[in-house]
Amino acid sequence: MKLGPSLRPSSGKCPDMNPGYAESIEPAAGTATEVNASRWSMGLGKFDRWFGVFTEIPAAILVFADILVLLAGVIARYVFNAPLVWTDEVAGIIFLWMSMLGSVVALRRGEHMRMTAFVSKSSPETRAFLDVVAIAAALAFLVMVVYPAFEYASQEAIVMTPALAISSAWRAAALPAGVLLMALAAVVRLLRTNSVKRSAKALALVSLVCAGFWLLGPELFPLGKLNLVIFFVGVVGACVFAGVPIAFSFALATFGFLALTTHTPMVVLVGRMDEGMSHLILLAVPLFVFLGLLIEMTGMARAMVQFLASLLDHVSGGLSYVLIGAMFLVSGISGSKAADMAAIAPVLFPELKKRGAKPGDLVALLSTAGAVTETIPPSIVLITIGSVTGVSIAALFTGGLLPGLVMGAALCAVVWWRYRGEDLSSRKRATPREIWRTLVYALPAVILPFVIRTAVVEGVATATEVSTIGIAYSAVVGIAIYRQFDVKRLLPMLVETASLSGAILFIIGAATGMAWGLTQSGFARDLANAMEKMPGGGAGFMAISIVAFIVLGSVLEGIPAIVLFGPLMFPIARAVGVNEVHYAVVVVLSMGLGLFAPPFGVGYYAACAIGKVDPAEGIRPIWGYLVAVVVGLIAVAAVPWLSTGFLK
Repeated sequence: MKLGPSLRPSSGKCPDMNPGYAESIEPAAGTATEVNASRWSMGLGKFDRWFGVFTEIPAAILVFADILVLLAGVIARYVFNAPLVWTDEVAGIIFLWMSMLGSVVALRRGEHMRMTAFVSKSSPETRAFLDVVAIAAALAFLVMVVYPAFEYASQEAIVMTPALAISSAWRAAALPAGVLLMALAAVVRLLRTNSVKRSAKALALVSLVCAGFWLLGPELFPLGKLNLVIFFVGVVGACVFAGVPIAFSFALATFGFLALTTHTPMVVLVGRMDEGMSHLILLAVPLFVFLGLLIEMTGMARAMVQFLASLLDHVSGGLSYVLIGAMFLVSGISGSKAADMAAIAPVLFPELKKRGAKPGDLVALLSTAGAVTETIPPSIVLITIGSVTGVSIAALFTGGLLPGLVMGAALCAVVWWRYRGEDLSSRKRATPREIWRTLVYALPAVILPFVIRTAVVEGVATATEVSTIGIAYSAVVGIAIYRQFDVKRLLPMLVETASLSGAILFIIGAATGMAWGLTQSGFARDLANAMEKMPGGGAGFMAISIVAFIVLGSVLEGIPAIVLFGPLMFPIARAVGVNEVHYAVVVVLSMGLGLFAPPFGVGYYAACAIGKVDPAEGIRPIWGYLVAVVVGLIAVAAVPWLSTGFLK
């Protein structure tokens, strides 16, 4: 999910979406300097477009290739009973290259996740300067890490892969290649800003800060664990609140901490980032993102909404219940909150507004529904928790379902209270025949979430493999049943998948490096000792965790917070007797509350952007829904059976 506005070229137009943009600029009559500047601008624009083609097309091809490879493995194993031993290895190589190229695409498009709650409140001039500083800060890290990335790839050259028996450098080379391409993308974006003076100031500021830390290195080294506060609180906090993309905020702080306060070679940091981005379970991220886009394109999302509307349109607040139900259904498919909201809002918002619903109330309900559906399987955050903590993903999927329904019921209670006096004289109850017709039409779409969950829980396919089954199923249903399959939209969808996935996975890589640095410093041991001594035992630990992850969710968003703190907190939960699945569900719901609660919940602003609603309109109506979410969260935390009662 993109946490802030894109750092696009300040011209206000997106050259990659308008191929004729640069060519349409004619040199104005004037001085030779003006003519040369215009030619420079056109040349740079043309280079940027070709650079976009050079990175976006291969990234899209790699997403498609990963889908085909994994689907081939599933078909070979379950249809022909002849497993392909090389599929996971090939998919892993493709995945790392796709992740790095996707990160390049995201940086070029300004789609790396960033927190803009404070930046957006500054003056236009300050905001423009901080936007350029964000690019310059990302460039600083890329320049510093490029040599360690090449060194890491060269070290991997002697390692042979087990299935293909080829050098691991074929996979590891994605890291230096991606770093160089991201650096080039950052340079182009700096050159394309309207103000050369502003770019020069930003580069000078970032250079001075980096040089200052380097000169202070001898003074920092003896400070010991105080450096954890300086780098992982001070540097990370300053970067995040200044609008620097979260991945680069993590990476800069970790690089500075390791380089200036330890004797750790920087190649180790690159290795930890590679480890974080290469976990095979994370292959599910791009596949579920693409699946979410696919169900919207094929009309499956609209079919589900129409069926729910036929059931509930005649009751008070009927379409609000439909919005909640649709979010639950789609959440079980896409695993991405941005994809969930993008599939639902364009379908429901126009009809709800036509019936008199206030835009602020709509975006408030959309946001809180997004917060409480994070535990509905298959959730990317649950998959991430499983990948970094070792908790069974099948158990997480089973344990997250009932708590999600409890949270949904809490929202429905608020809807009932708010709309209990609604005038229903113009509403007509759908006849059984109409309901049956919409059910028959929607059935192929409605059963998909249940097929996915059943396949994972029953062990038919892994969380990664089942996404390819869902993609194949959606494509067949879209072509054969709904007759909606626009081939022209496939390439933009694949590029969007690569961009969003690259941004997510680069955060995971940076956060993995940061978590490793924290662990090596002894922070994990100190934190465990402090938490175990807190009064209240498991209940006290759970209460503290809820508050901590609400705060973390509002600043860091779910995935980076989990990758960073999951390996530290889950061992403590085990030590104080808290069930891991129960703890995971409570943590995810807490982060969802923080992510979507204004004024700092950055997910709320994403919901406003998707719904095309002014954020100020939703601030007041959202508080009633947030109270319901808090009550539901307390109930889930207090009753472990809700999360563990159906575990085998």
